[in-house]
Amino acid sequence: MPHAFKQILEKITGEKAPGPSPTFSVLHMLRAIELIAEKAIGRSKLAEELGLGEGAVRTMINRLKDADLITTSKLGCALTSKGLKLWNEYRTVFERKVEIGKNELTLADYNVAILVKNRGHKVRSGMEQRDAAIMVGAKGATTIMFKAERLIIPSVSDNIAKDFPKAANQMVRLLQPEENDVIVVGSADSLRKAQYGASAAAWTLINDSG
Repeated sequence: MPHAFKQILEKITGEKAPGPSPTFSVLHMLRAIELIAEKAIGRSKLAEELGLGEGAVRTMINRLKDADLITTSKLGCALTSKGLKLWNEYRTVFERKVEIGKNELTLADYNVAILVKNRGHKVRSGMEQRDAAIMVGAKGATTIMFKAERLIIPSVSDNIAKDFPKAANQMVRLLQPEENDVIVVGSADSLRKAQYGASAAAWTLINDSG
């Protein structure tokens, strides 16, 4: 099944339960798994990092536990072998994520770039990625493709190295794109919003058909 991690996370996030609807999205769930993959983390620290209330985080942790993706102990939350497998599968598509400084292409003070492997054919105009980023509070997103050995931005530049050399150099050095890869840069007025903006934009590039 292509992108099992997408189906699993969307299913866990969307589960209906008694009481009010959860205030977290699949992007919060994804960021939680990313943080837990780095090192064991407690609930209050997770809430702080995610920008969510402890009640929402408690619900999220319970759902991740019920799905056998994490365990909890005095040390905090840690990934199970199933959770690690899911995270590794995610990383084969979303291979690198880096914070980048301002350059000629960025839209705000805080910018996070994600390398999405082999998804150039999924990009239309880049508007879908921009809109997804704006919906989660970012200023926008820039979608860059690596085609025929060069970086391009749909309807903006067919050769970023020529038009925006500093930005192109930074992207290639930090993200090392290959043919048909996509780089999405989420830009926002805070690092957390830039993180979510980049993730939301990247998430639009995967669907069930590959």
